Amino acid sequence: MLRNVVTVLLNGVHPFELGVVCEIFGLDRGDEGLPVYDFAVVSAEGRELTTHAGFRVLVDPDLDRLEDADMIAVPAGDTYVERDYPPELLAALRRAVDRGATVLSVCSGVFVLGAAGLLDGRRCTAHWRHTEALSRRYPEARVEPDVLYVDDSGVITSAGTASGIDACLHLVRKEQGSAVANGIARRMVVPPHREGGQAQYVDRPLPRAKSDTVAGVLSWMERHLDREVTVEELAARAHMSPRTFARRFQQETGTTPYRWLLGQRVLLARELLEATDGTIDSIAVRAGFGNAATFRHHFARWVGTTPQAYRRAFRDPGRELSA
Repeated sequence: MLRNVVTVLLNGVHPFELGVVCEIFGLDRGDEGLPVYDFAVVSAEGRELTTHAGFRVLVDPDLDRLEDADMIAVPAGDTYVERDYPPELLAALRRAVDRGATVLSVCSGVFVLGAAGLLDGRRCTAHWRHTEALSRRYPEARVEPDVLYVDDSGVITSAGTASGIDACLHLVRKEQGSAVANGIARRMVVPPHREGGQAQYVDRPLPRAKSDTVAGVLSWMERHLDREVTVEELAARAHMSPRTFARRFQQETGTTPYRWLLGQRVLLARELLEATDGTIDSIAVRAGFGNAATFRHHFARWVGTTPQAYRRAFRDPGRELSA
């Protein structure tokens, strides 16, 4: 049962990520027929804590509150990627999971769970800026960099700021059903479930040539994304054999001609989805995918969501879609 919810804070806590947990579990919505949680915020580092935003908060430093919690949330914080954590907090988190409670992190709060040993052998995630550091620091963790959240055996980890909302609503849906999760989401004016993963929020600048050997070819490819080209044609433009061109292209860009071109087409498609009224079919042709089916396939593999869902998420709200 999900009744007793505790959020534990450390110095440098991010106010928004703390607010996410407080908003979902700390607000009394009993008059709407929604559950009322026994909610508390406790400190692991003394009564007065700093926040990432520069102000201070006064918090009860009673970690005993964690011993009976059904769910313990760890919000993000400043320097969490690098720092050490109080041993008594890490021990309390391990005991919580051992007795069947859920532990949930928001963004960089996942590093606290890693320090407690709770990520070893488990699937997990973090903000896309931190996934490599998470893998390095906790090599036994199975980091999934492209998802919004992961739920693995009582340990829930979420990606960036808003992904904490997704993870918390997922837990509510899992424990108390879709009607409760949808009711909370409606009150917060957020979607009860978001499509796709982190990839749709990541800028992926494509590799540029390290010298000018293939730079002219890259420039030509950028200007002709809608054309079908072969390695042989590109090699001829660079005055090389196809084998030499492919090897040189890989050395200077770190990727293959095909993948470089595909990435450029995806980037153009993202811009067109955000800023124009073009149909999916017209964008598919303009970006060089040829048809809508091929466009959807490659876009979903690269970005982690559909073109339509991406447009809904990132389109300029001041524009109106044409029929």
